[in-house]
Formats: sequence, C-alpha cells, structure tokens
Amino acid sequence: MSLKGKTAVITGSNSGIGLGVARELAKAGADVVLNSFTDRDEDHKLAEDLGAELGVTARYIKADMSKGDECRALIEQAGRCDILVNNAGIQHVAPIDQFPGDKWDAIIAINMNSNFHTMAAALPKMREAGWGRVVNVASAHGLTASPFKAAYVAAKHGVVGMTKTVALETAEEPITCNAICPGYVLTPLVEAQIPDTMKEYDMSREDVVRNVLLARQPSKNFATTEQIGGTAVFLCSDAAAQITGTTISVDGGWTAL
Repeated sequence: MSLKGKTAVITGSNSGIGLGVARELAKAGADVVLNSFTDRDEDHKLAEDLGAELGVTARYIKADMSKGDECRALIEQAGRCDILVNNAGIQHVAPIDQFPGDKWDAIIAINMNSNFHTMAAALPKMREAGWGRVVNVASAHGLTASPFKAAYVAAKHGVVGMTKTVALETAEEPITCNAICPGYVLTPLVEAQIPDTMKEYDMSREDVVRNVLLARQPSKNFATTEQIGGTAVFLCSDAAAQITGTTISVDGGWTAL
C-alpha cells in the first residue's frame, strides 16, 4: 500500500483523528499537509518533526475551515492534492429549541460546508494528475442519530450524501470518494473528559468508559486514531480502486444495532 509520490492534505490535523490519519498516510510514504485554524510555532514544528521521523515532506498550512475562501486557499497553497482527507469538525450538544444559532452555523460550516469547498478545489488537481482519493471523515452520526446533536447529525448526514454525489460525478475517472464513519475514538480530547465524567457520575474510570462513553458502542472498546488512519490508507490503495461512494464504519458495531 505504498503512497510514495502522493501528497495528502488533511484538514483539522494538528491533533486527534486528523493527526492519526496524517501519520498513517506518511508511514505509507505520502507527503502530508497538516492543517488547523491556529498558526503557532508548535503547529509548524509538529509537521517538521513528523516529516523528519517518517522520511516524508510534511508542512503545516493555517486555514479556518469555517470560511469557504480559506478552505479553497488551503488546497491552492498545498500545490498538489492527490489525497484529500476532510476531517475538521466541532461539536455542541443542546436540545434543538435551545440550540444557539451561531453554534448551528459554525458546525454546519466546519463539519459540512468545508468539505464542499475543499473537494471543489481539489478535484481539478486530481484530474490533472490522473489520480485522486477523497476520504471524508463522517461519523456514526452520519448514519444514525442521537438526541441533542441536531447540527452535528445534520452535517454528518450531509457529508455522507455529498460523498455519494462526488463518487458518482467521478465514477468513470481514476478518482474515488468515500467516507469513514467512526464511533467513539480515544483521542486526547476524549481522554481529558474522563476524569470530569467520573466525578459527575461518581463512577470508576472503567464504568464511565463502558457505561457512559461507550454505551452505544457494542464492542465496549474505543476505536483508535491508528485504526482510522489505517482505514484511510486502505481507501487510498489500489486494492480500493473500485470502492467509491460508500461508507466504512469503524464503530465497534454501533450502526449494527
């Protein structure tokens, strides 16, 4: 599954799932472009260290995924974009009648609209190169729903629909477009929530993980960022050349219920 000679742009990739995907693509030989909305020395150092460790070219480009022009500028600044991984996302939880309008707008912009802008900018580059892979990181919530997550569920369902549309538009070309639908993934953000949840429910760590965080994940195990990254590598490989317009669930059986 060598991706040597390919350049991958991964949005929202200075931590968590995005960074995990970037690492696995780089391990497979792809040059990588990391991204987030900050522009700190540590962001650029993260890319520099990743490239040095894995022997690839790695860069960091700041772009705010809530702004369409910056989404498109990210792709242009990357130069090449053989692989596009749309991962950037945020969350807010509230009943729909109490859901703040600005939170709704931000979630739709970052979690869904950004995918439209980056794909629109990347597809011409893929066509020019004669090869391309789009991997949209959706969610189990792109296939099913939970209460109090109206914006997130709407956005991720939209990502799945957009994935199918782009796949059909590129079906006769050497370009594929698929979505990965993770369940709960153990990221630093999730790990940081566990102590407070233990206090809130007066539970042990094991009980919080099993009965609160993973209540809907039948395996009772988190997915890992490495597993999401490995799935992305597979979707970029020749073995997946006829896999397009579909979703791959990495959710411990969540959507089998």
